[in-house]
Amino acid sequence: MSTQILNLKTELTTELNNILEYWSKQTIDKKNGGFIGQIDCNEFKNFEAEKGSVLNARILWSFSAAYSITKNEEHKRLAKEACEYIINHFYDAEFGGIFWSINPDKTPKDTKNQIYALAFTIYGMSEYYSISKDEKALEYSILLYKKIQEYSYDPINKGYFEAFTRDWQPIEDLRLSDKDANEKKTMNTHLHIVEGYANLYKVWKDETLKNDIVELLEVIETYFIDKKTGHLKLFFNENWVEKPDVISYGHDIEAAWLLLQCAEITENTALIERYKKYAILLTDATFEGIDPVDGGLWYELEPKENQLMAEKHWWPQSELMIGFYNAFQLTNDQKYLDVVLKNWEFVKDYILDKKNGEWIWGIHQDYSKIEKDKAGFWKCPYHNTRVCIELIRRTEN
Repeated sequence: MSTQILNLKTELTTELNNILEYWSKQTIDKKNGGFIGQIDCNEFKNFEAEKGSVLNARILWSFSAAYSITKNEEHKRLAKEACEYIINHFYDAEFGGIFWSINPDKTPKDTKNQIYALAFTIYGMSEYYSISKDEKALEYSILLYKKIQEYSYDPINKGYFEAFTRDWQPIEDLRLSDKDANEKKTMNTHLHIVEGYANLYKVWKDETLKNDIVELLEVIETYFIDKKTGHLKLFFNENWVEKPDVISYGHDIEAAWLLLQCAEITENTALIERYKKYAILLTDATFEGIDPVDGGLWYELEPKENQLMAEKHWWPQSELMIGFYNAFQLTNDQKYLDVVLKNWEFVKDYILDKKNGEWIWGIHQDYSKIEKDKAGFWKCPYHNTRVCIELIRRTEN
């Protein structure tokens, strides 16, 4: 192993523990129980903030996945608490879904079934089962998988619909967030359904589930990967008519490595070979989003106007490092490793909060700090713990 890689592994091992220390010490909601709904960019703790299911599912995944490396019993205990909190307060016992959000007093707030949230709950629960063998975690993962297949799967055109009401009826506003197009099928949700399903298959070798993963990867290959540009197509209607939108560099590079990992879990040789090619295609397309000055990854590009959203957020940097390291492993080409090493320097210089811990939301073009949450609905410990976990594992040999 080269000195460069050894140093990277050492630093990411330290960083993994630093991130988890922040979430262990700062995000416990001592007033209402569970994890706090929001800590702002100035470390102000908002105990009255609503609590998001995605945040809680990602906390569950992060502590569970990290435990397999750290063997820190505190991480396992917090994963257990996160699992029980989701089952007791986010799981909808009446209709069998996941509340999008709850109030601090644990009552449901937004009761819609956003399939993205169900997928992340499967991802977290199955990861927790892998370290705990807690049958309840596996049972709820399977229940949610079956709900998605029952209501979200499109048997006519394939793929999955975005969202439903609490009782699984059609819903007008399908969006994950205000910035998204209101369309019935999205790349982001399909990416995370396949991620959750693949993680579940690792601990529950069900043939039907395996076939669903293979079909999902074939759907993604057919509709979401642009073979000409190497970017992802993001939004479609129910009949797979594309609604063109931005280029999302973070999603391009996240998909590059994550979809190959999902393909590998199926052990489908032909699919794996195709996704190795897509991994390089998507990674190479991401080069255009990297700032050559500092090695940071820009957020998005509006292709029609060639208008860059000139911000560098924390999560695309995390995915960049995994995706480019994955390309380095596939090709042994030093240019990919160089991107990883330069981006890690960028993260250390501008994204790590050396005073308070964790990572800031990101920076503007002039390197000023983006004044958004340190922890919250969309600011979770999932992307940055995952880059540490993935690269520690990938540098074992």
